[in-house]
Formats: sequence, C-alpha cells, structure tokens
Amino acid sequence: MLKTVAPIQVGKAGVAPVTIGGTAPIVLIAGPCVIESEEGATQICAALQAICSSLGVKLVFKASFDKANRTSLGAFRGPGLEDGLRVLRNIRARFGVPITTDVHEPHQAESVSELADLLQIPAFLARQTDLLVACARTGSPINLKKAQFMAPQSVGSAVAKLMASGAHGVMVTERGTAFGHGDLVVDMRGIPQMRGLGVPVCFDATHSVQKPGSLGDSTGGDRSMVPFLANGAAGVGVDALFVEVHDNPDAALSDGPNMLELASLPGVLAKVLAIDRVVRGGK
Repeated sequence: MLKTVAPIQVGKAGVAPVTIGGTAPIVLIAGPCVIESEEGATQICAALQAICSSLGVKLVFKASFDKANRTSLGAFRGPGLEDGLRVLRNIRARFGVPITTDVHEPHQAESVSELADLLQIPAFLARQTDLLVACARTGSPINLKKAQFMAPQSVGSAVAKLMASGAHGVMVTERGTAFGHGDLVVDMRGIPQMRGLGVPVCFDATHSVQKPGSLGDSTGGDRSMVPFLANGAAGVGVDALFVEVHDNPDAALSDGPNMLELASLPGVLAKVLAIDRVVRGGK
C-alpha cells in the first residue's frame, strides 16, 4: 500500500478544494501548454471537466500565460500576464475548477497568487531562491517542478526554502532528467525517493517525453511514450498526474510533439486510475 504523505489543499474561495496527497486518490493536473486563445483554452477545460467527471477524478486546470524558456527567440510565448490571468480567471469562474499556472519572475508572484490556486515553479527555475521565496511568501501552495539537472535527493533543499518562506503546502513534480544527449530519461526510483521527503509527488507525463531542441528551433518529443510512463509512475505511487493536452497537438503553438491528444486522454487516464487503485490497496 502507498505510504501516506502530508496532503496539500488546492482551491481558494469560489472553487471546490482538491486534496493532493494524504489518503486522496490520484489527481489530474491538465490543460494546454500555453493559452493560445480564450476560446481554445475554454473548450479544453470543458472537455477535461467532462472526462474527469465520467471517471471520478479531481481536476486542476493548467495553462501558461507565458512560456519564458522557448528554444527560439521568435517562438510563440502566450498572451502575457494581464491577458493570460484574465482568461484563467474566466475559466475558473465558469467551471469552478482550481487553476494552476507558471510563475517565472519574483515580481509576478503576488498578482498570480490572487487568482491561481496552486503556483507552479518551472523546472529550469527550481533553484532560483528569489523566485521560490517570493512565491512562498504569498502563502499559496506550491508545485515545484524538479529541474532536469537535479537528482531526487537534492530536491529537499528547494522544498526547505519554500517551507521556511511560508508556503502553505508544497508538492514536487518529476519531469525527467537531461543527460545532454537531446533526450530526457525518467528514473522511477526518484518518485518514492521524493515522497520520502513527506510531500506529495506529481508525475509530468508529457514533458518527460520531450527531446529538447531536437527540431532545431523548437523542442521535439514522442507523445506515444506518454501512456507507458504514466502507467509506470502510477505503479510506483504518485499523488497527481500532470498531462498537457490539445485537441490537435500537431497544430499546437508550443510543445505539440509531446502533448497528448485530448481524445486519447480518457483511455490513458482510465488505466492510470486502475493502477492507482491497486497501489493504494484497493481492487
């Protein structure tokens, strides 16, 4: 049976709170990589809510207002802070689901926390003390994405920074490790190792199949591997599954090669939930 870790509560006034960790079953954190349009993000959230309702799983909707680490200078980054938060605010109000989004710079933390129910620290910034402290001081729960260059054992220092700075709950997301060969590798041992810190652990199944910079001016990936990695992560025990989805990934403006097609999510998620029930001691 899966070891219990201290839960975090995601969801402020206006949405039903979602528990991640503790004795709660696996939670889905999902949405498009970046807000391409309000209509598109709204449609994806509606589809995700229907899927999660049918499978009995809790949803936290994710979309970025800015992608500050794109490979190419001319790549699409998103609508920006002001317009992006407006879109996310409308989605949160319409569907009543908790929202999470990236914070890239310390000065963004306060304004993002006024809306987002869960602040996400991008993997490349997981050691940036000023950013971690600024996000933690908002009192919001934090999702720290483990950097591609960090060992699971070294995540504890970043978690300690957040806890000492006032974060109201911390979780960690595994998203693969880079070895400098244009690919990412997931060592499933890292998931129970990080849960050993006493915090919930999420698995990012879509960024873990990235091939950074492999398309020259953009990042490639292999979405066909997403179901296999998601099943493996569920098998070793995770508290949440992070999946970026799109109705037409090949036409997406960011991270298309590794995003999961929305239509395939129900089948992938159903198998993950079945594995999760077994791992948690159910049938």
